Amino acid sequence: MPETVFHVDQTKSMHDQDVPGHNRWHPEIPAVTEVRPGDEFRIECKDWTDGQVGDNDSADDVRDMVLDHNHMLSGPVAVAGAEPGDLLVVDYLDIGPAHTVERGRGGQPGQGWGYTGIFARDNGGGFLTDHFPEAGKAVWDFHGRYATSRHLPGVRIASNIHPGLAGCAPSEELLTKWNRRERALVDTDPDRVPPLALPPLESAALPGTLTGAARDRVAREGARTVPPREHGGNVDIKNLGVGSRVYYPVYVPGANFSIGDLHFAQGDGEISFCGAVEMGGHVDIGVGLIKDGMRRYGTSMPLFEPGRQQPHYTEFLSFMGVSVDESGEQHYMDATIAYRRACLNAIDHLKQFGYTGQQAYLILCAAPIEGRVSGIVDIPNACCTLYLPTEIFDVDIRPGDSGPVRTDRGQCAVPSS
Repeated sequence: MPETVFHVDQTKSMHDQDVPGHNRWHPEIPAVTEVRPGDEFRIECKDWTDGQVGDNDSADDVRDMVLDHNHMLSGPVAVAGAEPGDLLVVDYLDIGPAHTVERGRGGQPGQGWGYTGIFARDNGGGFLTDHFPEAGKAVWDFHGRYATSRHLPGVRIASNIHPGLAGCAPSEELLTKWNRRERALVDTDPDRVPPLALPPLESAALPGTLTGAARDRVAREGARTVPPREHGGNVDIKNLGVGSRVYYPVYVPGANFSIGDLHFAQGDGEISFCGAVEMGGHVDIGVGLIKDGMRRYGTSMPLFEPGRQQPHYTEFLSFMGVSVDESGEQHYMDATIAYRRACLNAIDHLKQFGYTGQQAYLILCAAPIEGRVSGIVDIPNACCTLYLPTEIFDVDIRPGDSGPVRTDRGQCAVPSS
């Protein structure tokens, strides 16, 4: 087993670790350890909410979550010799859940279980928040590389385990650019719910090992971890699994690489914002450097080679959407609207088999669906498709002469009144 360079006690908040991680991006957050090109090592991670979600049958914890606290990242890890303009080569050698404890409706996410959530519209929202404004949750039990949920009966999914969030620290210049452009976006509609973006916020900030005035300044200036950006960040790409190689742009000396938000499984888009099977766990990593790689390869964004250990489903039912919104209004080549319509069409189909809309939404989040931009040239309609693996269900969901067989599937976890 590789040497562990960042340890996590899953029973403690990231704030209370012997060496804390961080939940903001800033160039002044100091590295907690250093590795060298060619090294292989392990990083342990908390789940992205730092243990705010429990193994229970209520969605109160999702509804009431303190989002300012998220995401919890492990690191930064400095790489000797890395300089701005280089590409940091990161190989994801192995990824696994946290050490399993005996079940009994307890433990931390990753210790034999994970969760998928729908955030309430007024606390985070999600891709389909106008249709599903209330919180919901499904808890998944891990069975090796498979997962089932008491909240989604009749579904068994294969893992495509991967980190949702990783990247190198931004430079001061890049951080300023992020904060300026995201603030400008928020200012176009400052009262929108959910907001258009999340500017820096000192509340609940964890700027690594900094203390005193330096800690306070970084908490005020640090970028939130929610979106993907030029350095990588919260990309939530299900294909970045075991065997992947990622080329991350380096913006500060040492690169200062951090990682977190581990997922046991996820579909394309992570469409509910908490739309993966979230967990704590570990990542085994190998690193290298390509000197002056950003200039030599003409890139300012990460590049990646997907891993080969993906679920191999072979039978799908595909749903199509075009850029006509739910009111019937025509939009010009809008792929976001088209994918939303594909998702809603899939949800309507699953409801015919007894799932509630929330249950169907959660299935599309956690199952390894494939989302595709299938047509982006035929004006005025972009066409997006959602490929749903039929093999994950205990019934045949394909259309047939006998019609759908509706079964009582219960419901997902919902908030108390």
